[in-house]
This record gives sequence, structure tokens and C-alpha cells, in this order.
Amino acid sequence: MFKTLITTVLLLTSTFALAARQEHEFEVSVRVPTLQFYVIPTDPGWMHQEQVLPWDVRRSTLGGLRKEFDVLNDGGAVSAKLVSAPYLSNGNARDNIQLKVKFNGVELDALTYKQVVSAQDAKVGSRVQLEIVPQMTAGGYKPGSYYGNVNMIFNAAAPGA
Repeated sequence: MFKTLITTVLLLTSTFALAARQEHEFEVSVRVPTLQFYVIPTDPGWMHQEQVLPWDVRRSTLGGLRKEFDVLNDGGAVSAKLVSAPYLSNGNARDNIQLKVKFNGVELDALTYKQVVSAQDAKVGSRVQLEIVPQMTAGGYKPGSYYGNVNMIFNAAAPGA
């Protein structure tokens, strides 16, 4: 009887232990760049998340965004351009906030590729800064919620180019 009681208590205890089980699931990924050419953020966690630009209430000014990238091209320079003109919009085109995009100090546009890292610097690898600066609109910033995208394309120059 005493043996049966202990066995029953042990079974009940282990059943309750299973009832308190917790599980956590999350995704893990990695992108391993080629060793010949890459342009990757040093902190990749921000890349696919909305970046909220800081608003200074006292001065009524909008701050920018600065992020670092690691760049390498063992065959030549690296050039870049924007896919389209970057801006923030609240749905009213008159209120759009234009964005100035600089990569390694070079202002990018959607018209032409510009060299952003020299062949010499790209060959050994460089850490460079992306800077996005909102441009003050005529009459100041209008109240509202603004959203936009910045799309860049990077090209590796062919060896000897």
C-alpha cells in the first residue's frame, strides 16, 4: 500500500511538471557573402525593420539616420545609385519630405551610378557610413504620419575598369 501511494504521488508529480512546459520558437538565418564582393550593414538587425527618424519637439526639427556598412570588392571600385527619389509621404504630395542619401560621403541620386568606394579601399575592405538626412520643406514640416523607402543598388566594377 505504501509503495502504491509513493508510485501514485510520483506519477501525479511528473504529470504536473509536464503541464507547466513552455516552448519558444524563433527564426534564425544567415547570409554568407561572397568573398569577392559585398556591401552589407555591420549591424544587419535594422535592415528589414522600419527606422523611425527622431523628431525634436523643442526645435521642430527632424533628425536623420546613420548606419555603417562593410564594403569589399577584390576586383575594383564600388558604385551605387538610388532606385527612385527617396522621400517621406503622409499621402499629400505637397507635404512630402525629400531625403538626401549619402553613402561614404557621396550623395546618391536615381539617375547615375556614382563611385562610392575606390578600387584601392574596396580591395582591402572598408567600413563606410550611410547617411539619410531629411530636407526641410517650404513652410516647415506639416503634422502627420510619414512613411517612405530608400532603395539602393550597388555595383562591383569589373577588374581593370
